[in-house]
Amino acid sequence: MRQKIKDWMLPIAMLGGVVFYKWIGQLTFLSPYLIFAMLTVTYCRIEPRQFRIGRFQWTLLGVQMAFAAIVLAALMPLGSTVATGVFICVFVPTATAAPVITGMLGGSIAHVATYSLLCNIVVALLGPAVLAAVGSHPETGFAESFGMICSSVLPMLLFPIATALALRYACRRVHDFLADNQSLSFYMWAVALFIVVGSSVSFIIRNFDFGHLWQIAVLAAGSLAVCLAQFALGRRVGARFADKVSGGQSLGQKNTVLAIWLALAYLHPLASVGPASYVAWHNCVNSWQLIRHHRRQAHAASR
Repeated sequence: MRQKIKDWMLPIAMLGGVVFYKWIGQLTFLSPYLIFAMLTVTYCRIEPRQFRIGRFQWTLLGVQMAFAAIVLAALMPLGSTVATGVFICVFVPTATAAPVITGMLGGSIAHVATYSLLCNIVVALLGPAVLAAVGSHPETGFAESFGMICSSVLPMLLFPIATALALRYACRRVHDFLADNQSLSFYMWAVALFIVVGSSVSFIIRNFDFGHLWQIAVLAAGSLAVCLAQFALGRRVGARFADKVSGGQSLGQKNTVLAIWLALAYLHPLASVGPASYVAWHNCVNSWQLIRHHRRQAHAASR
């Protein structure tokens, strides 16, 4: 029974976010704390020497940037709003919480954590220039944008690593307890997902306009298409390095909060519907993967 509840906890959290979206605003302040706690628990499983940038990370980065350019060029005939709204779903870096789901699926936490750090730095460097070129608000300066991206993303990546290392060397008992109780991160992720989905539903409803219905529909469908494509591409790259799970999560699970901010800062406000929809799509994929993974484990244990 406990495992069945765990299998369906993420879909339930998403449904709860949809139902209670009107009241989610009172809980959004918890999101960064939950992500910090989740990553700290997850990083306690990693040895410091495992954080190494190699061919796996560089290959994923090349595939991500090439796919982003292809998506932008292919969708431009539909208008810049649709093209850039779907493009941003590919261009943005890996979600800070991706290592948590990767660990639950049996992938390499170190691979995804290292790629997330590399990808966030690259997007922070390239993002202002790229989005100023394709967007609607080039008046936002490079230094301002770079500082905003770094200040909102890098602390969330680096502080949990630093905390896990501090616990390893200064409070080993607590470190080992967290390393041995990884299910804690799963339950924190369920709460965080409830908040994120509710916030996204609230955002879409506030910005809904019947006059732009066709664009909203295309943006939602386009974000679904690139979501599935990125998970598939990531798994193909990961297969070359004997780690399909890490490859899929690295490309498929996105920092949608950053994507929405970038869309609002640089693109047409309507373009932000793309990453807001992506929240639902990549979490649906994650939920399906977790349910399938747990069922396979249960089947293997029963043999």
